[in-house]
Amino acid sequence: MPTGSAAREERPDQGLPAARRLRATGLFAEAYDQNRCQRGRYMLLWLRRGPEAALRLGVVTSKKVGDAVTRVKARRRMREIFRRRRSQMHGAVDVVLIARASLPDAPFDEVVKDFLKLAERAGLLTGGAGQGS
Repeated sequence: MPTGSAAREERPDQGLPAARRLRATGLFAEAYDQNRCQRGRYMLLWLRRGPEAALRLGVVTSKKVGDAVTRVKARRRMREIFRRRRSQMHGAVDVVLIARASLPDAPFDEVVKDFLKLAERAGLLTGGAGQGS
C-alpha cells in the first residue's frame, strides 16, 4: 500500500474549491433557460452547456426545504455527493442541483442513489460509475 505523496497521486481529486462552483446568478439562469432537467425524488438536476462549462456545481435550496439550518444541511449533502462522484463524471457541462423538501430527512444512501440515477439519465457518468457507493 503506497503512503505519503504516492497515495495522494493515486486518489482522484475530490476537492470542490470555489473554481468548481457556480455562483453567478446569470449562470443559473442559463441552466434553466437551456431546459435540460432531470427530476428525481430528492432533487432536480439541471445541466448548463457553455464555452466555460467544466463540471462545476451550483446548489439551490428554497425556503420550501425548511429553516436556515435545514437548508444548509441539504446544500452540504448535495455538495458532498457531487464532490465524491465528480471524478466519475464527464462532459462539458455545469450542474445545478435543486433540493426538494424531502431531501434533508431522507437517508443519505437514498439521496446518493437518486443523484446517481439522475446523473446517469443526464449522461454524466462514465461506464460503470453508477454501481456501488
